[in-house]
Amino acid sequence: MIRKVASRVPAKLSNYIGGTTVATVPEYISPTSNTTYSVLNPSTGEHLTTIPITNNDEINHCLSIAHTAQQNDWSVVSPRERSRILLNTAEILRTETQPLAELECLDTGRPISETLLDIRGAVDCLEYMAGISVTSSSVGQHILLNGSEPSSSFGYTRREPLGVTVGIGSWNYPLQSAIWKSAPALACGNSMVFKPSERTPLLALKLAEAYTKAGLPDGIFNVLYGDGTTTGAALVSHPLVSKVSFTGSVPTGTNVYQTAAQTMKPVTLELGGKSPLIIFNDAHLENAVAGAMMANWYSCGEVCSNGTRVFVQRSIYDAFCQRLLERTSKLVVGNPMDPQTHVGAMISEDHLQSVLQYVKLGLDEGGSILNGDDGGGERIRIRDGECEEGAFMKPAIFVNVQDDMTICRDEIFGPVMTILPFDTEEEVVRRSNDTPFGLAAGIYTRDLSKAHRLAASIEAGTLWINNYNLAPSELPWKGFKNSGLGQENGNASINYWTREKSIYCEMGDMYDCGYPM
Repeated sequence: MIRKVASRVPAKLSNYIGGTTVATVPEYISPTSNTTYSVLNPSTGEHLTTIPITNNDEINHCLSIAHTAQQNDWSVVSPRERSRILLNTAEILRTETQPLAELECLDTGRPISETLLDIRGAVDCLEYMAGISVTSSSVGQHILLNGSEPSSSFGYTRREPLGVTVGIGSWNYPLQSAIWKSAPALACGNSMVFKPSERTPLLALKLAEAYTKAGLPDGIFNVLYGDGTTTGAALVSHPLVSKVSFTGSVPTGTNVYQTAAQTMKPVTLELGGKSPLIIFNDAHLENAVAGAMMANWYSCGEVCSNGTRVFVQRSIYDAFCQRLLERTSKLVVGNPMDPQTHVGAMISEDHLQSVLQYVKLGLDEGGSILNGDDGGGERIRIRDGECEEGAFMKPAIFVNVQDDMTICRDEIFGPVMTILPFDTEEEVVRRSNDTPFGLAAGIYTRDLSKAHRLAASIEAGTLWINNYNLAPSELPWKGFKNSGLGQENGNASINYWTREKSIYCEMGDMYDCGYPM
């Protein structure tokens, strides 16, 4: 099934500029700059397709088109018309849910059961942002300044598009990342140049085609392929770009922030995490175990918000570990196209080796793997005729660990869970906050007063009570500390894709201004 779907992928992908796919523009290419990147299928290890590494001259060409289109064809379009186009795009994508989910399997190695949900969630975001376009994207305030008399001076505010924006997407959720960035940008009247991760390039092109089919003017959403050091860096530093939204690692996000600051660009950064999942002794045990699995095994652990530090109150620690072990042992690790698969492939061989090194380090530092007898933390080979060379591993449950161990401090970005006992509420809040990250947290308890008390005390941008890793478009998604800046989703996201202008309107005379007549 994987190879059958892969046969639908073009041998080479081209940039999408001005409403159409274009091969690298010949006049912009010198013999030394015509470089490409080979994209591998994480489930098979085989070559999947090739993308160009877009150079500076073609970036200039694309941004010029995006700038002209935004000024002439999009900023003047009414919010209602922008909403209609976003809704049309959502409907187009919805009719293609199954083939899009299959392409995301190829891109990421994630199971089809997950990618089907991701496509639907991404479409939900488009629909939500279509509503935002009408209700909030151009709404300002009217402020009386000197009383309520008809002659009183007043002020008002207006929201305006920023101009040309850049989105740099992540490899773990390629379509969601593209829509979370482009939908609010377009809803607010901006154009966007989107650079998908070079590891997962397929879905951004499908989104661009859907936007065009839905009626989006040419040049408003463009896709440039390339790596971070060449294409990404040039986009972030370009003077025509008014805003950058980036999802990725903390070191790369820091570089994006520093580069954008040279031209005073606003940025939205959704970065890494080492999130706590806190389970009290009054929690529903089965729900808590399910939450821990969702917080660690979903997407093969390659989720920035994952609750990899699982704090369990000591009186239920043993019962929790036993039930978690029983349920984890039933996971099916295998071909992501198989609907029965729970855990698919990791994104690449090199990333798998990085995670396996963390497993070794955790053992060397004194931890033990609860499911070690079942192959936990080991590479496995899927003997199905397709996936033998894929990047697969069995999830690892670490116990006998301490807060200062490397596997409890670093973002591993793989299926490695650490379980740590705690005694008191005050203790677990302190330990949960003892991290440079602040992306997410989870709390399992039947005592909602306690849950809300902890939610107020934990330093994280997104928290769940008695659930984990849900990301509805209606709620803001943001990180604190090293986990990011700004926010995605929610009504307030318009603040990050518009600029607000204040206008003072004088209703009286001002000749008596204090200067001589």
